Amino acid sequence: MKKPILIVAAFLTFSVFANQSFAQAAPAAPATAAPAGGGDVVASATSSDNYTAFSLALRAAGLTETLEGAGPYTIFAPTNEAFGKIPSAQLDALMKDPAKLAAVVKGHIISGKLMKADVIKALTTGKGKATLKTLDGQDLTLSVANGKLQLADAAGNTALVTSFDLAASNGVIHGLNGVLVGK
Repeated sequence: MKKPILIVAAFLTFSVFANQSFAQAAPAAPATAAPAGGGDVVASATSSDNYTAFSLALRAAGLTETLEGAGPYTIFAPTNEAFGKIPSAQLDALMKDPAKLAAVVKGHIISGKLMKADVIKALTTGKGKATLKTLDGQDLTLSVANGKLQLADAAGNTALVTSFDLAASNGVIHGLNGVLVGK
């Protein structure tokens, strides 16, 4: 239980320092409250207690502006517990490398809105497998493993989809129990 809290604290610390360094160069945006469970995919992830670490990773990777756009997007977002499974040294290195962090985050996002029913339809059509393209052109493979929906990246990393259909104005978020960190 302590590790996820430390991970979230590390993300918050990183976010504060990153925001302070960029605050001088960027004009201040008007303050708006993100609606709980609504708004775009960034606002929906930010308003959910399950995706705090992923929301911070989105910001640190510089992807919020893109994902606040028209979309639509489907995000397979690792939960806070999923980020807690990453070894501390590996997570620290990832957070210090915004380009690599952006690649990892983009590896969880596809263009288009796939609700749970759409995923099931794609699996049925693909006879138990479906391949999706991430924002950066990598393949994600959906399949069923032991009665659960599994997501695999090109490097063979896997995670299970643990929740579905957190709807947003420009897409949808599904929860994962792991982070697909690539190669």
